[in-house]
Amino acid sequence: MTMNTAIPAWLTAISWVFLGLALLCAAAILYDIYIAGYRQRTRVMEAVWPITALYLGPLALPAYYRWGRTRSERWQSEHGVVPETSLPGKALTGGTAGGAASAIGHVIGVPLIVLSGLTIAGLDLFAMILAIAVIAVLLLFVFEYFFSTVPARGLSSGQGLGVALLIALVTVLAFDIGMGGWMLVLHFLLFMPPLTDVTFLFLMQVGLILGFLTGYPAVLLLVRRGIKTTA
Repeated sequence: MTMNTAIPAWLTAISWVFLGLALLCAAAILYDIYIAGYRQRTRVMEAVWPITALYLGPLALPAYYRWGRTRSERWQSEHGVVPETSLPGKALTGGTAGGAASAIGHVIGVPLIVLSGLTIAGLDLFAMILAIAVIAVLLLFVFEYFFSTVPARGLSSGQGLGVALLIALVTVLAFDIGMGGWMLVLHFLLFMPPLTDVTFLFLMQVGLILGFLTGYPAVLLLVRRGIKTTA
């Protein structure tokens, strides 16, 4: 990956601020789940929501308090059963798993490609995008098959495999339009900072946010057609 170390001071400052806010938001969600006791009915979502905060930052908090916390048994025992979530709300919460899978894909895929030296068409960037996508598809498939759509719909193992794979592929491909496209823009049109610089982390957070936005219509379609359920 081509690196450009001419990083504007203002970008470094913004990167530190947003990263700090993201960490604080993730910590706040972890506190609410494990210390305040608002445990999620689907336990894997207790990891998904904090990971979502690591790239959405402050944007994740209102989403969690509206659609995450209200699904806990404690909240419902205090306030009653939460009203039916709207279709846009279901799509938003449904997209958090894909976003978390892609975030983990970044953490694993980027250093994996850098250390291995793998390239596609002479560029490690293409290998990174592919590695992130493959990891994200695998993680999202496991989520949908074991924890979300397949058990919620009571599908057979054979049907479940196809449905979980379809959801994972469609979601990650749509997500990659924003995330992968952003990485390509950075590489070819703007600049790509060193992997060890805080600006790299911030720019990847931006890519994940863009991926969440481009993935949302796909998740909305899957939920609307009853293919996907929300955890």
